[in-house]
Amino acid sequence: MKPSLVLKMGQQLTMTPQLQQAIRLLQLSTLDLQQEIQEALDTNPMLEREEEGEDFDASDPMAESLEKAPDGATSEQPGAESRHEDSVSTVESFDDEDWGERIPSELPVDTAWEDIYQTSASSLPSSDDEWDFTTRTSSGESLQSHLLWQLNLAPMSDTDRLIATTLIDCINPQGFLDEPLEEVLGYFDPELDIELDEIEVVLRRIQQFEPTGVGARDLRECLLLQLRQLPSETRWLDDAVRLVGDHLDVLGNRDYSLLMRRMKLKEDELRQVIDLIQTLNPRPGSQIESSEPEYVIPDVIVRKHNDRWLVELNHEAMPRLRVNAQYAGFVKRADSSADNTFMRNQLQEARWFIKSLLSRNETLMKVATQIVEHQRGFFEHGDEAMKPLVLHDIAEAVGMHESTISRVTTQKYMHTPRGIYELKYFFSSHVSTAEGGECSSTAIRAILKKLVAAENPKKPLSDSKIAGLLEAQGIQVARRTVAKYRESLGIAPSSERKRLL
Repeated sequence: MKPSLVLKMGQQLTMTPQLQQAIRLLQLSTLDLQQEIQEALDTNPMLEREEEGEDFDASDPMAESLEKAPDGATSEQPGAESRHEDSVSTVESFDDEDWGERIPSELPVDTAWEDIYQTSASSLPSSDDEWDFTTRTSSGESLQSHLLWQLNLAPMSDTDRLIATTLIDCINPQGFLDEPLEEVLGYFDPELDIELDEIEVVLRRIQQFEPTGVGARDLRECLLLQLRQLPSETRWLDDAVRLVGDHLDVLGNRDYSLLMRRMKLKEDELRQVIDLIQTLNPRPGSQIESSEPEYVIPDVIVRKHNDRWLVELNHEAMPRLRVNAQYAGFVKRADSSADNTFMRNQLQEARWFIKSLLSRNETLMKVATQIVEHQRGFFEHGDEAMKPLVLHDIAEAVGMHESTISRVTTQKYMHTPRGIYELKYFFSSHVSTAEGGECSSTAIRAILKKLVAAENPKKPLSDSKIAGLLEAQGIQVARRTVAKYRESLGIAPSSERKRLL
């Protein structure tokens, strides 16, 4: 084939840097957005944050007048040189003999102690809700580090300390010892001449650490360790120890009639014994939080005013930015030097960044307003009044693509009188009703949870029975669908929900 020139016309979508930045900011959560804004403030001198108490103007102060600025413009103000000369002359007018007379003993300062240092402990708020030193200063701690800290405080020989360290490494995050003692014995050098009885003794020492019940090899031993730590005068303690030690499998099957015969207890007495056992923690290691706390900052605030639901952005979580007028004034129109080119690029990026933030806030407001308008019943009556809603419905209402709605509703939260919810919470599939309408799956979950809460504990509702009750309300749901919704709510099957009155 011979090379040739061909002229074609076509259209294609180009992802400009501005569009890429807008999409990236749109899908960021509030915490990530604050970090992104801080990085922009640190790297771009043209951006500045609104200071508290200032009159803020969101418009670019140099947007129109910047290009008209003269090339020789400087940042010095008239009279600056004269003020500098006056200050110099004033300093030079002092003589050495006059210093002790002219300077007072205590000079005024422009800062206060409270501006630099934290308030003393005596002036801290007394309410825990106002001040919690632990949550503001502590970091997550693993169970192993917590146990090793206690081990360092315990008097122990070097060999026992080596055994204890190995055992602690074999304890899972729930607080149970994963490895049998025979396998733990194989981890040591035969030259150390460590025996199985020594490992058993060291394990008993570890089982006395906090949290109570740690280092147990199974659930029975875990509960017994916690029961033995209770005061001897605790009521029903002996019966609880006997039940856990000999009849824990029967309790797991909830065969209360067999338990009453074996324990020779009446129904009321057995209930009190079980209540004591239920105060124990079957996963003691979960008391040690190993991860950092995650905080949720709402992006949108919804409140009711004069029988109307109002939607507004959480401006406290979204700092407002503007172009620094002083630095923008340094940009010259006809100057192509490296410094001027750098400042001009920084100014353009600052404007793009502010515009992307405004676009993000506008899109978020549109989507949140449509969600509130569609789910008005939820805000009035709760989960049972939730309507079916999919991304396509909101996309059509605001005139955007479904992918954009998905980005807006991911990791964005709404503060309502009923609590804080992720925007995706308001989207759910639908189930047909007997009248030909639709019912939200969220509403069905709320009804299911309400039915289980009101059931007879001695005769809990089965999945088939719940499906029948829903059908009586006009909601056609299969038994397997009820089981799926029940598992998503963390509700146990009917056989495990049975309990004594």
